[in-house]
Amino acid sequence: MREVQFIQANARLLAVPLVPEVRLYLAEESMPIWQKTEEELGRMNVPPPYWAFAWAGGQALARYLLDHASRMAERTVLDLGAGSGLTSIAAMKAGAASVLAADIDRYALVAIALNARANDVTVATTDADLLATAPGPFGAVLIGDMFYERALAERVLAFVEVAHTQGTEVLVGDPRRSYFPRDRFRKVAEYSVPVTRDLEDMEIKHTAVWQLA
Repeated sequence: MREVQFIQANARLLAVPLVPEVRLYLAEESMPIWQKTEEELGRMNVPPPYWAFAWAGGQALARYLLDHASRMAERTVLDLGAGSGLTSIAAMKAGAASVLAADIDRYALVAIALNARANDVTVATTDADLLATAPGPFGAVLIGDMFYERALAERVLAFVEVAHTQGTEVLVGDPRRSYFPRDRFRKVAEYSVPVTRDLEDMEIKHTAVWQLA
């Protein structure tokens, strides 16, 4: 498969800084893989290959799930905007009954499958825009770093608020990005997360895990 070849050629299987129990196919620099993604797709100005990096929110949320495994035990879990699949993998390692990783990037879905296999877990994937539908009957919804654009943040919040009214637990890993609605969440944990300096504004990103109030 072309996507598998691209990922394996341009990313290395590395331990995640805050979650060394998990290994992912990660890019060591941002610009080269971004440029190669544009070349591979034959398009300019494509979004960053989010799957190729362990973002601060995802790392914090994955760390929290592994350290509080009872939160995921036997639950059916949805990982929205799953990217690399880091939080999906952590949820499975924490004892979730199943995880559905949702991402509209087909390279992300292939990366999730490769990463899940590398960590000896099984993660289902979907490329459907689940934010355009009513939430399914999940025990928990996980979100890492999805509040960076206003329109996306509004859609995510609307989705999880409906899910919450149905009894779904909502956990978010986020370093208080621009459009994170902090007033709707309560902080349950905080971490200092090593991140890629050319993607973030600092080498250590202070990041929290939040629960929808």
